[in-house]
Amino acid sequence: MTESLQNKIDFAVMLRVRHANPNGDPLNGNRPRTDYNGLGEISDVCLKRKIRDRLMESGKPIFVQSEDRSNDGAKSLRERADKALGKKFGSSETATSACATWLDVRAFGQLFALPKKKVKSDDEESDNKSLSIPIRGPVSIHAAFSVQPVEVTSTQITKSVSNEGDGSKRGSDTMGMKHRVDEGVYVFYGSMNPQLAERTVFTDEDADAIKKILPKLFENDASSARPDGSMEVLKVFWWRHSSKAGQYSSAKVHRSLKANPDGTYVLDRLEKLGCEEIDGF
Repeated sequence: MTESLQNKIDFAVMLRVRHANPNGDPLNGNRPRTDYNGLGEISDVCLKRKIRDRLMESGKPIFVQSEDRSNDGAKSLRERADKALGKKFGSSETATSACATWLDVRAFGQLFALPKKKVKSDDEESDNKSLSIPIRGPVSIHAAFSVQPVEVTSTQITKSVSNEGDGSKRGSDTMGMKHRVDEGVYVFYGSMNPQLAERTVFTDEDADAIKKILPKLFENDASSARPDGSMEVLKVFWWRHSSKAGQYSSAKVHRSLKANPDGTYVLDRLEKLGCEEIDGF
């Protein structure tokens, strides 16, 4: 039987953004996300998407795939679950089978909505009812925040393309906006909980797989909003505790790192807890 993670792990990633939109807010004209203090923000959902993409590129099986990177032909999560789990999907084995099949499920967890079933009362049949199976994963990821407030630059652009017909006629120019963060150093934190790892059988090998892809989190992730080289991981910090409970709380471990706006940092050493420092890719 595979042994689950036995040691608590905390980690942090320090990254730099230059002339890029690291995570646009669709409710704010796709401007880079900022909090009320002007600090740049990258959501945890965005970071998990990049982690999943890098894990897929390294050959790991991933359940929540983006449509443009799908490697199994499934058009939806339901179709992917049906294909991979077969009759086990919807049974009492759903959670166990899903965790054994996909790394992101046993790492981050997942909510599976099972097929509707008819529930009968004593004298008549009731409406269809659905059952959901939540899986709580051991890996938690914080949102990333910049070390100091960021300046957002907005540029007006024009678009001259034909959106209708056979494409032979040029469409009228339309106006649009592009937004970017000129420069900022961001940090995000994460933890791996051995107690929760027991439930999903998240292993040391799984933890190492995530550790290996963090330094190259933004490779193969270029777009018009994030050109190649505009986002880079500067440093990964990896604390492996000596027990399941850990010598220190995650909050204290994370506070031991103080990042500076120029990309330098100060790391307070904690007694009997070493920190592995890994350069970005």
